[in-house]
Amino acid sequence: MTEEAARDDLPPAAQRALAEAAERRRLAEAEAKPLPTELGGRDGPEPVRYGDWEKKGIAIDF
Repeated sequence: MTEEAARDDLPPAAQRALAEAAERRRLAEAEAKPLPTELGGRDGPEPVRYGDWEKKGIAIDF
């Protein structure tokens, strides 16, 4: 069963919800902007996203 055929089995409200979610994802991708470079910040992945609050061996917390 293909994904399209599986969607045909869903109630109309669920089909509308899936269509709205797809539209939100499309708009979010179109509006995505790269993050500005932080001066004096750390290299590597963003610590907020990956929970890595450590710099030069010192753990940093709020």
